[in-house]
This record gives sequence, structure tokens and C-alpha cells, in this order.
Amino acid sequence: MATIEILGVLHAYELTAPTSCPHALVFIHGWLNSRGYWQPVISRLSDDLQCLSYDLRGFGESQSQVKTDFSRAQTSLSLMPTSNSALGSPIDSLYTPVAYAQDLAILLKQLNITSAWLIGHSLGGTIALWGADQIPECVKGVICINAGGGIYLKEAFEQFRSAGQKFLQVRPRWLSQVPLIDLLFTRASVVRPLDRHWARQRLIDFVVADPEAALGTLLDSTTEEEINRLPELVSQLKQPVYFLAGAEDKVMEPKYVRHLASFHRLFQYCGDNVLEIPNCGHLAMLEQPDEVADRIRSIVISH
Repeated sequence: MATIEILGVLHAYELTAPTSCPHALVFIHGWLNSRGYWQPVISRLSDDLQCLSYDLRGFGESQSQVKTDFSRAQTSLSLMPTSNSALGSPIDSLYTPVAYAQDLAILLKQLNITSAWLIGHSLGGTIALWGADQIPECVKGVICINAGGGIYLKEAFEQFRSAGQKFLQVRPRWLSQVPLIDLLFTRASVVRPLDRHWARQRLIDFVVADPEAALGTLLDSTTEEEINRLPELVSQLKQPVYFLAGAEDKVMEPKYVRHLASFHRLFQYCGDNVLEIPNCGHLAMLEQPDEVADRIRSIVISH
């Protein structure tokens, strides 16, 4: 594991060796996850394509708080490229998808990655879309995995936010030491039970996530304003955007994936930017790593 400082915050990351392909693959994990979930896919791709995975601020092994007393907003303005999008807006929270996209832009700049495909899971998919908007000269395309939406259903989102807050309240550090507790994480949000190793990792990531970051990302990414901005964001992106949907995903159902994808020009013209993975739930990169890796390779090479 390597670390790099972004706006005063240490981030953990892993970068594989360069290859003959000019584009790097940048993997962005979802809520309460960490970079390790991408390893089954990266191990299948890294011989042909350089792969970068990192822990989002406040998750995994990345810190949450700025160690110094400078203003994040002022510093980000001086380091960030200027977006041409009418959707660009100042950061009013540390935990919006836009704020995390700015972290990503600075990370790529500091690692001298000038040509990248962004691959995001769930919340990471939203961050990837904003990354494509913020640094279009660097991002050549986006692949969203188990990510979609763009329809704000008031009652459903209020219930989701309430349940999420209650979920976060029940995670003392000693929870990870309770015998067999990790078995609960073998079945959550997946079609077939995960290997015990991954259940253990899910439990660890759930327990160690910074409380402010965990709650902040939950609340700031599910507001009515944020949800309603997604279709407009996708419609304005000039890069190719693909969506991999789990056919049995109950967290982000395929119909919501197809809805968001429909706002992109590729879907309007030829309809091939939504790829459904059979017998797959909400953790496609763990449930179907061969299929996900093959899809990613095929998409990137085709462009």
C-alpha cells in the first residue's frame, strides 16, 4: 500500500505497473467499502491495463480529516482544472459526490495520469460521472457498475436515509470480534453467498469507516437536488458512458440503471451502453469478477 496527500488528507492507493495501453483504469469503490473489493477484477486486467485503486476519504485506510488548518475550498480551487459544465458548483460539503470527484482529479494529477477510464461501483459510479464532468481532458470514458438512478422518490429515499442512519449507529469497534457476526455479510445484497473472506472484509470496512464520512456521504448523495442532477449530468457528458447492472440487484435495480443510461447519447442512438450481468446482485466485482473484467476489457479496447 502507498499513500498520497490530497488537500491535507492521506489517501491509501495501489497502482499497478504501466502497460502498452495509453489509458489507466481508475477504480472507485462504493459506500462503506474500500479499494480491496476491486482486486479480483484488477488481477484479471493488470497484465494488459494499468490499474489504480484507492480508498475514498474517510473509508478503508484513507484518513478523513484535514490535518492542517488551510481551507479545503480555497486549495481545491487552486489545484482543480476548470470544468466547462454548467453543472459545476462550489463545494458546500466535504461529502458530496462533487467533493470526492475533486479529490479524484487531484489524485490523478499528482500521479501524472493523463488518460483514464473511471470505473465506479454504486456511489463510486456517481463520483466517476462527476469526475468525467470535472476533468474531461483526462477522462476518456466511464463504466458504472451497480450504479444508476436519477429518479427521486420522496418516501423511498426518506426511508432509505432513515434506515442508513440507524444502520450506522450500531457499529461499535468490538462488533468485529463477535463470533460468526461476519456471516451476516456473506449474503447481504448478493445473489449467492460470498466467500467468508469477503464477508470479513465487509464487516471491517463497516466498523472502521469514519462516522462523519459515512453519514455525510449517505445524506449528501441522496438529497433531492443530487438525485435530480444526475440525468442532466449524464446528458452533458461527451465521453462514452457504460453501465453494468446486476440482473438481481435489489439495491440498484436494472430499471433504474437503464433510466439513467437513457440520458446519454449512446443509449439514444444504439442502445448498447447498458450491459446486464445474469445471476448477479449489488457486488458485481465480487460475485462475477470474470464477467466484469471481460466487459471492462472489451469496452476499453473497443475505444
